[in-house]
Amino acid sequence: MGLSRLHHLYMTLVREHAKSPHHFGQLEGQEAVQLNNPTCGDVISLSLEIKEKKIEDIAFCGHGCAISIASASMMTDILLGKTTDEALALATLFSDMVSGQKNDRQKDLGDAALMAGVAQFPQRIKCATLAWHALKKAIEQEEKS
Repeated sequence: MGLSRLHHLYMTLVREHAKSPHHFGQLEGQEAVQLNNPTCGDVISLSLEIKEKKIEDIAFCGHGCAISIASASMMTDILLGKTTDEALALATLFSDMVSGQKNDRQKDLGDAALMAGVAQFPQRIKCATLAWHALKKAIEQEEKS
């Protein structure tokens, strides 16, 4: 795929997910983990329903830049139905990818694999990873309880 076509696809998907985020809201009866990026003011609140170490439902709400909201939306799409171990592995893969590390498993990230271009803009990495950090914290809290 040509570079300009890939950039166009990236921009289109980011816009779509930012404008109409998937799984946007709060899960009733589930405690949310809220994280913020003090640098830019992005705030993401993530709630999970986990049964037998499997993500049965997931939702997020908050506000932020297009990258932050799109990344959270893409994340919720790929994590629904995954085990917590799979989710943590994908979170690590995503963080490595947006930090510029290449990996053959990036395709496992679905649409979120297109966020690899964020690595060219170090100031945006925190925006892209905010929801993923909230995921790690939510799973950690779930495992403690």
